[in-house]
Amino acid sequence: MPSMPTDVVRAGLRDHLKRLWRYGLVLSHRRDVADDLVQATCVRAIERAAQFQPETRLDRWLFAILHSIWLNEVRARQIRQGAGFVDAAEVLSFDGAGQIETGIMAAQVMREVQNLPEAQRSTVFLVYVEGLAYREAADVLGVPIGTIMSRLAAARETLGRRTGTSGPSTVEINRR
Repeated sequence: MPSMPTDVVRAGLRDHLKRLWRYGLVLSHRRDVADDLVQATCVRAIERAAQFQPETRLDRWLFAILHSIWLNEVRARQIRQGAGFVDAAEVLSFDGAGQIETGIMAAQVMREVQNLPEAQRSTVFLVYVEGLAYREAADVLGVPIGTIMSRLAAARETLGRRTGTSGPSTVEINRR
């Protein structure tokens, strides 16, 4: 059984690779970039394993690392292009599975989610796709919990307006 932080991180990485790759794809919308993000996340996690707190969840820590690497890359790209510091442009893509009807509806919703502002897309992904609690999403994104709630409310309102399904969300009650 692993006892040192490096051993814990190394042992846990394999279990989270698919989820990290999916988040990398959400952020970059490119498979090759998602691969690079996951590789950089693994390297950084192993290099900084001593900073991992055993009482925290490894997946949340890894999401935060990947998110930080992505933001740094976007900022560097914007600077190289002479645009200065701006928010990352993220795209949420999701292959609907299961029933054909559900898949069609999911694809329509995902197209609408792609048009949300970056901050809302990232928040929607972490809370509704990855199942993070508001506090966990706030920690990953480095924002207050109220910002998470505000982003989700704005995203739900926009999506409801675009899809004609506006109304109160019962999912929200379960996330607090």
